[in-house]
Formats: sequence, C-alpha cells, structure tokens
Amino acid sequence: MTFASDQNQAPSTLSANARRMLELRGQVFATWLQRVKEGIAEARNVELPILIDTMPVFYDNIAESLSPDYPRTSAVDGTTVAAEHGGERARITAYTQTALIEEYQLFRATIFDVLHRENVSLDFNETHAINSSIDSGIQEAVEAFSLVHSGFRERFAAALTHDLRGPLAATMTALELIALLDDPARIRAVAAKALSSTRRMADMVDELLHTMKFHSGERIELGLSRFDMREVVAEVQAEAAAAWGPRFEVDARPVTGYWDRAALKRTLENLVSNAVKYGSEGTPVTIKVDEVYGRLLLSVHNEGAPIPPDEQECIFQMYRRAESAISGDKQGWGIGLPYVRAVAESHGGSIGLDTSHERGTTFVVDIPVDGGLYPNAPTLSQPA
Repeated sequence: MTFASDQNQAPSTLSANARRMLELRGQVFATWLQRVKEGIAEARNVELPILIDTMPVFYDNIAESLSPDYPRTSAVDGTTVAAEHGGERARITAYTQTALIEEYQLFRATIFDVLHRENVSLDFNETHAINSSIDSGIQEAVEAFSLVHSGFRERFAAALTHDLRGPLAATMTALELIALLDDPARIRAVAAKALSSTRRMADMVDELLHTMKFHSGERIELGLSRFDMREVVAEVQAEAAAAWGPRFEVDARPVTGYWDRAALKRTLENLVSNAVKYGSEGTPVTIKVDEVYGRLLLSVHNEGAPIPPDEQECIFQMYRRAESAISGDKQGWGIGLPYVRAVAESHGGSIGLDTSHERGTTFVVDIPVDGGLYPNAPTLSQPA
C-alpha cells in the first residue's frame, strides 16, 4: 500500500528499493518521531496526528521517485504536499523556520539510517533522488511557511460577482417568466427552478462568508459529530452520478472520526465538481478514503491536462484565478477551492494537490481523524 499523492494503486510497478522503502515506512516514522520530539522543542507538545502531518505522503512520493520507470522525478514533482506541510506548521503549531528545516534534516538522516540498518543498498541516482526531494521539500515548505506568516490576504469580491452571475440570471429569468404565465403547473415548475438557483446562491454565499471569516483570523465554527467518511462519499457519489452519469469510482476504507459533516460533504462536492469540470470528458473520477497515523486522507482524482506550476497556489486564492481557467472555455475556479482549504485547515489539516500529464490531477484533504484536536489553533492572520 502507498499513500503517495498521486493515488498510486499499484506499488508493484515500483523498483525493488522503492518497494522496500515503502515496507520500512513504519520504522522510519517511529524513529523520526522520536528524534523530532527529543530534538525540536516546538514539537514536544504537538499531538501525533498534527506532528505527522503530510509527511507519510511526502515519504511515499520519495519512494516513487526512486523508480526510473515511474513518472515522478522527485517527491515534490507536480504536488503541493511539501508546501502544505510548511503552511500547516505555520498555522497550527509554534514552529519557527529553523524548527521546520531541522525536522526535514532529521527526516533525511532517519531515512538513510534506517535503510542502512536494513541493508538497503542505494546507488548514486537513488541517493540523489532522496536528497533532491528533501532539499526541494525544505524550500517549498519554508516558502509556504513564510507566506502564511507574512499575513497574506485574499480578496473575494471578483470571484463572488463571477460565480453568482449564473444562478442570479437563471432566477431572474424564471421570475420574469412566472409573471407572464397563467398555467399553475408551469408556474410551479419554473418556481422550482428559481428556488434551486436561489439555494445555490445561498450555498455560495455561505461558503464565501466562511472563507472570509477564516482568512480574517477566525476558524470556521465546526459542528463536530462522529461518522464514517464512507457515508458522505456514498451520498456525494450518488448525487454526482445522477448529475453526470456513472463515471465515479470509489476506493474507500472505513474511517470514522469527528468532523463537521456538512462542511466535509460540501468540500467533497466541490472537489468532485472541479474534477468533472476540468477532467477529460468520459474518463473516471476516483474518490479515495484512507487513514494513516490518525489522519484522514480524502482524495479526488481525475485525468486530463495538469494545472500549471505557477497556478497551483492561486487556485486556492480568491483574487488570483488560474490564467488557464480565465482564458479557456471553463471559466474560473470559483469560491469552492478556497472554501475547501478553509474547511481543511479549520479541522487542523490541509488540502494538497498532485498534478502532471502522466498522473492526472489529485486533490487530497489531509486532516486529523479528530477534527477537534486544536480548537484554538492560530490561523492565517495571527502571529506565531
């Protein structure tokens, strides 16, 4: 089994040393966690699911990069997993940049120590792949860490105007038509469409308000309850199939935790909607549910053109729309993805992205199974 960010379903396609590295994951993390707790003061009071963060995904990406025939050159190739780690460290821990760099250095040393202890012999290219992945991971994590602590703000008015225009126009058209109709049956049918558009606008406004609240320094108020994530996935899959046909595949382990059910359902709906909108027509959309070290991994994968590197961050920001979305036939990324990020971070986690021509595009919600571990965690605008 692999937790790699591209939803790799066939680790048997990896090289022998890559598969061996996956087998040794448990030993690596047991050693690394002990070293981090002992050596980094800022980590000593951090709960395990928060401390482990996105590192298992990053580790499995490193393993993939060891395989010459696998389409991944490093652990950060086409993915934001390292940047998300740096962002989480800034938002919900007392880490400094020095502590962040030090834990990556401990991670590097631990990997090599465990592989050496288990008699795993690495050639030059494999050693270079590990070092290059960790060096790049440090760079991206520190950049994200700095971005959060710079008090980076997002503006939402342009996105709101764009995304409300469609359902607002539909509502106005329906009301104008009702004024001209005499047939009660037709009036009811048109009114139902107007009501549906109005509800859609209300949902979008709620998402916007929650996201604005989060980025003004407050967390989204979560209504935590205990449920199995598979239940939410089944609901979203059924609704998506009714809207777009039977192209949705589910690979879901039972993962029960404490989260805001409505917020996570809306999050998954947004990710599925984006997968349909930007994925290649007729190709499957895969929803995967997994658990690792007390964290939920909820991912949505689609085939199609990758998101360009210089747009991978801006799709989560309201005022920096992806240029390809603006210029293409499919307009804008909407307020959905910034909302997804706000929900994930309010649960003490993050939303990651993995995208390339060969691997397709995967969004990964990576949050603690207990979404209430850090109810008073600092958010974007609060200093460390």
